[in-house]
Amino acid sequence: MKILVLNSGSSSLKYQLFNVENNNYDVIAKGLAERIGIKGSMVSIKYSNGEKRSVAIDLPSHNEALQEVFNLLLNGAISSLEEISAVGHRAVHGGEKFKASALVTEDVINTIEELSQLAPLHNPAAVLGLRAVQKALPSVPQVVAFDTAFHQTMPKEAFLYGIPLEQYTKHQIRRYGMHGTSHQFVAEECAKLIGKKGKIITCHLGNGASISAVNNGECQDTSMGFTPLAGVIMGTRCGDIDPYIPLHIMKYQNKTADEVNNLLNKQSGMLGLTGYSDMRDVEAKYLEGDQNAIDALQTYAYTIVKFIGSYIAALGGVDAIVFTAGIGENSPIIRKMVLDRLSYLDLSVNEENNNKRGDAIEITNPGSKVKAFVIPTNEELVIAQDTVRLAC
Repeated sequence: MKILVLNSGSSSLKYQLFNVENNNYDVIAKGLAERIGIKGSMVSIKYSNGEKRSVAIDLPSHNEALQEVFNLLLNGAISSLEEISAVGHRAVHGGEKFKASALVTEDVINTIEELSQLAPLHNPAAVLGLRAVQKALPSVPQVVAFDTAFHQTMPKEAFLYGIPLEQYTKHQIRRYGMHGTSHQFVAEECAKLIGKKGKIITCHLGNGASISAVNNGECQDTSMGFTPLAGVIMGTRCGDIDPYIPLHIMKYQNKTADEVNNLLNKQSGMLGLTGYSDMRDVEAKYLEGDQNAIDALQTYAYTIVKFIGSYIAALGGVDAIVFTAGIGENSPIIRKMVLDRLSYLDLSVNEENNNKRGDAIEITNPGSKVKAFVIPTNEELVIAQDTVRLAC
């Protein structure tokens, strides 16, 4: 049977088509719609025989991106959309409603849509994907996996905020965390590489970014919070700031709550600091000596290091640090900037390995007390497995 997995990010749509037989998940085709809503957008596909195709095409929203994905799949991977047995999706926020993956019903879609207030960049994109598949493949079952699920093991001391308790008990305001399927996958892969579950800090660095402290296979803390706005600086999100700043802007700049929400979620981060939300553009400016880009990358690395340091304290030590996702997997510059600041842990960067791309690899030198790895994430495999379990 064939399982299609759609993974909607804030400016991207990753997809994989799996052929599942005897619990083996073989990828027939996979690809990426990238720079959605950004100049220079494109859609690519790679078939199991190694053939690649890419199309430069305007992608103003995830709706157009999904249609182009279907077009590419129909041009060599499958002959009809009816070959697809089930579709799995990623949704960022399940709130207190979803503690595990769920079979999609109308109520589930409506609840995800209601939770968009907690993930304004991602949950609407997930709903778009769900609705589009619902329209194109009305008889095909769908499953949705939630980024918040892996973080449900956090203790209260990690997820409670210092605000009146009724804000949690009545309104469910607490730390939830996101990117859970990615953190889960790379932590499990890292455990295999070091020979134990241990104490692992996972850095999911993409247009959206989060860092998690994983102790013996369970999440103990994570940098994103009530929404994906919290934590490290991101492509268009500010990350952690003084909580009075939004109120100050509203009071003295006469902006509405919606305007400030848009400013913090869509106009801040790397975009606000440099004018570019894509890290490749920022790094190009950095290498040209642009001072804004230099300041932004140093600030970005500094915030990552601060979270890693705090999680070492929370875990009582660390065995390994993992870099994953678009920036984590593809930016030797960022990895080196971060690890050089962590040299006190008795680790050093292996320059040759740090400049390689593709497979899971250790990027610290032999003898480093703390090991660092680049491990390509595979959220899609986790979602596909849940899709088969719940829908097939």
